[in-house]
Order: sequence, then structure tokens, then C-alpha cells
Amino acid sequence: MSYKQFIYRWQKFLPPILVRTALRAVVIIFLTVGTLGILGSTADISNAQAIFPASVAANAQLISTTKRIQDKQTLSKATALNATVYHSPDCNCCGGWIDHLKTQGFQITDFSTPDIETVKQKYNVPENLSSCHTAIVNGYVIEGHVPANDIKRLLQEKLNIAGLSVPQMPVGTPGMEIGNQKDPFTVFAFDDNNSVAVFNKYPSS
Repeated sequence: MSYKQFIYRWQKFLPPILVRTALRAVVIIFLTVGTLGILGSTADISNAQAIFPASVAANAQLISTTKRIQDKQTLSKATALNATVYHSPDCNCCGGWIDHLKTQGFQITDFSTPDIETVKQKYNVPENLSSCHTAIVNGYVIEGHVPANDIKRLLQEKLNIAGLSVPQMPVGTPGMEIGNQKDPFTVFAFDDNNSVAVFNKYPSS
């Protein structure tokens, strides 16, 4: 028996108030089944649209919204915050910076190496921007104690540069905390041609 025949027989033999009550129950059952993905065939959907067009539209919107959420979650996984950090074995502040990234949601691959200078040469870190550790984050070079928020901004804006650097080891940068003391420092952006620009500035405390 089709949906239309079913409704027709109700309307013929039952009082109007019972028909309306039954229709409400059918709508609730239909929406529940559709939300769970049980309503699978094109024929079922076509018949349902003929009887409950508004309900089908609402259910289609719900499914569309769910798909957008799933797509966003998939995109988020694809652009996860992955950092590979190279540092000398005896660098304590490097560990502090790694901990800072972890608290900000970064997944860390930690490489301790006695030849950190070779790493810097491999990734073309300008000598005047050198610091104690070098990291690769989603393809960008991150040199020194760069705050996590600056790295996230770089990834969000997808700038056409090689990376960021905080030269040397300013007190108060992530991993270089000493009480309430905080030196002013600058986050620099650099490209493959060693061109340098200011990316962000932090005042002293």
C-alpha cells in the first residue's frame, strides 16, 4: 500500500481529529527514520515529498548541515598542527618551547641532534635570525621561541614566505620565562631570498 492510499483510507473512515493526530505521529516517525539514514531509496523519498514536503525539506537541511560539519572535521584533521623540532641535546629552553606548543594543540615530533647547525643550513635559516632550535610546522620553518599564536596566524593566512623567527633567546618568550621578567622582542618573517619583514612585536612587561 502506498503512502497516498494509506492517507486516503484514514480520511475516508476516521474522524478528522483522529486523522490529524495520526498524521502528526507519521511525521515524527518519518523524521526520525530519515535522520538515522534508514530512508534510503529514491522512491521512498519521492513519495514522502508528495505527502510531507515541508518535513522533507527540513530533514534535507538537517542532513546537509551534518555533512558540512563532517567536512569541516575532515578538513581540520587534514590541517592538523604538526611540528618537527630539532634541537641540541643539552637545550633546556627548547623543551620549554616544545611544552608551550603542546599546550596549544600542536603534535610534536622531537629530534635531538648534536649538529643543529647542519639543520639550519638545510632549511636556509638566515644567520642573523638564528636561535637555539629549528622546527618545521606544516612546511614552514620556525626558528627560535616563536609564540604559538603567531604560528597559527601564519598557517591561517597561508603567507608565501619561508617561515618565522625570534632571533637569539629573549627573556619572556615561550620557553624562556624567568618570573615576571619580559624583554621586548620581535617575530620576523623571512623568505627564500633572505628578505626579512616584521611579523609581530611584543613589548616589555
